[in-house]
Amino acid sequence: MARTLRALRRVLLAPDLTEVSFARRGFAPLPANDPATRLEDVPRAVVCGFEWAMEAHDTPGIAHRLDLLDPEQRGFGYEGATMAFTILDVMGRGHRTRELLNGPGRPHVLLAYIGIGFAMARLPRVLWRKVLPDLTGQPFHPVMSWLAVDGYGFDLAYFHTRRWVDEQRVPASYPWQGAPAYFPRAVDQGIGRALWFIHGARPERVDAAIRGFAEHRRPDLWSGAGLASAFAGGCGTDTFDTLRRLADQHLPALAQGAVFAIRARDLAGYVPEHTAVAARVLTGLSVEAAVALADDSAVAEGQAGPVPAYEQWRRAIQAHFLPEGAVPR
Repeated sequence: MARTLRALRRVLLAPDLTEVSFARRGFAPLPANDPATRLEDVPRAVVCGFEWAMEAHDTPGIAHRLDLLDPEQRGFGYEGATMAFTILDVMGRGHRTRELLNGPGRPHVLLAYIGIGFAMARLPRVLWRKVLPDLTGQPFHPVMSWLAVDGYGFDLAYFHTRRWVDEQRVPASYPWQGAPAYFPRAVDQGIGRALWFIHGARPERVDAAIRGFAEHRRPDLWSGAGLASAFAGGCGTDTFDTLRRLADQHLPALAQGAVFAIRARDLAGYVPEHTAVAARVLTGLSVEAAVALADDSAVAEGQAGPVPAYEQWRRAIQAHFLPEGAVPR
């Protein structure tokens, strides 16, 4: 019976591998030899991680399977596994997610938060208060748990593009970490990440899509685009140059997103060449310098309020890329 229920959950809650393809989602087609086609490996790795975790009997079992993934894609596998474990924990009152992220998933915790957001997109809001595991003692918890809301926004845009991208809808707020007013902003950061995939790593298309949103939403969208481009790649130096040029006044937000991506790659222990190129082009920094900027700008979690520590951290990083005397948008 338990195996049957788990199989049913997998079928009902996870997209099929064909469902996450760019063609199935209606995204612009890419030439067969285009480097952006590698971006399709990302959702495939997420789905594999989800399906493996749904079938896993224990944490070591799923870790062994995820180790089979290429290092460049392994973090995305942990996104999917965390999504699955979050759903199983919420529905069955387990602690799989905590065990995973305090164990083999610890280096991938920043992407794992995004996986929690994918689970949120498939769970009723009344259950969201149960999704975040207790990771007390981890340096990025709970400040970076806003990446779960980012993941939720990515999922909305990727699977319901017309509503959340073309029509620029705004989701209802939610008191995540005691800051309901910030919730839509974190969602926009995830939508911005999704734009990099939806538009096949084409900066001009990403820029045109962002310009369709209200002005006050654009900095967060550019931040998301910066994070996705630096982490997932799918392009070369010339594309990063164009992305930086088109960001224009939103360059600090773009660079901040890239810094978060670089920090996440470094934490996971594998920095691909495209991330190093993004560091140089989008931030003007080496990987080591970008990691140091992220760590030196970190803000400890304090009392809940309208400006979460996560946003204070983002502003501190953006300040590094602002003209003298300017303030983050």
